[in-house]
Amino acid sequence: MNNSLPLFAAFAFGSLLAGAALGADEIKVGEFAALTGGSASFGQSSHKGTALAFDEMNAAGGVLGKKFKLITEDDQSAAGQPATIVRKLISQDKVVAVLGEVRSSATIEAAPICQENKVPLISPAATNPKVTEVGDYISRICFIDPFQGTVMAKFALSKGWKKVAVLTDVKQDYSVGLAEFFTKGFTAGGGQIVKEQKYSTGDKDFKPQLTSLKATKPDAIFIPGYYGEVALIGKQARLLGIKVPMLGGDGWVGDSLLKVAGNSLDGSFFSCHFSAEDQNPAVQEFVKKYEAKYHEKPDDMAALGYDSAEILADAIKRAGTTDGAKLRDAIAATKGFKGVTGVITLDAQRNASKPAVILSIGGGGFHFEQSVAP
Repeated sequence: MNNSLPLFAAFAFGSLLAGAALGADEIKVGEFAALTGGSASFGQSSHKGTALAFDEMNAAGGVLGKKFKLITEDDQSAAGQPATIVRKLISQDKVVAVLGEVRSSATIEAAPICQENKVPLISPAATNPKVTEVGDYISRICFIDPFQGTVMAKFALSKGWKKVAVLTDVKQDYSVGLAEFFTKGFTAGGGQIVKEQKYSTGDKDFKPQLTSLKATKPDAIFIPGYYGEVALIGKQARLLGIKVPMLGGDGWVGDSLLKVAGNSLDGSFFSCHFSAEDQNPAVQEFVKKYEAKYHEKPDDMAALGYDSAEILADAIKRAGTTDGAKLRDAIAATKGFKGVTGVITLDAQRNASKPAVILSIGGGGFHFEQSVAP
């Protein structure tokens, strides 16, 4: 017994050294995403895109002579989870950077922890302006809601729609912000917001709000929510005899939107970041690789997840290190990066300047309408 203790200790110490050596050959990157719960479509897609990018980069040898280790945690679409997960990724897993989340509220919750610990965070798709206001370690590779809201306001006016009603999810920073920026752009262009109604994430019955909006006889209804509620709103609106187009933002992206909504959203439009119908060779190459791996077409969130991983790797390469401050500076200096969601340049607030895409809904799918430059 006594003789075996030093032997065990020597074995344990040797194992620790082996583990440390292994860790030294890896670049650990954390990811938090909604893999389950009400926003699972977002999280699963962004994770698939992120994982595909790291798989490709590792197959090519990684960066700085090291391969990536992606450590992914499920925040279950639940408030409180993002902060807990990011603390774990930083303190236990010792990640050099964090990717996530798609949802603005989840990202805003986790961002202060990354800022405090000087660990760079890149959000693929959190569009609320507050995200990067947290601090200089927080960046994103998507456009922000002031741009997205203005794009949809101008689109509505271009269609000749002068009276629009708004239905906002008061539980989501994303929805409240996007409603505000759409309203500003639409009224500045001569349009009128005839009525605004509110709902909360998780609601199932929207008939009272929709009945109130219908009474104002709008030309269209702007619904800056997430796909789960939007699908139900679309079905209930048509059952109430509301026939006008519905408009939205990138929160509509999700493979379950049309599975639930059926054809109730036909003739509607929403802004987003990417279209698999885009004939750009880089886009089509990405679509081909994604379909080969996952046997489905990529959506916005998959493409943004892919780009976020690629931009992080590019920044590490340019920095020549994974040191937090130097990596932060390299990410912020991203200019003219050719991603599958467009050419990405981060501005002084670490927000991406890039085009928006407008898609229409019809025939059981999403269809490219136009690309709008910043």
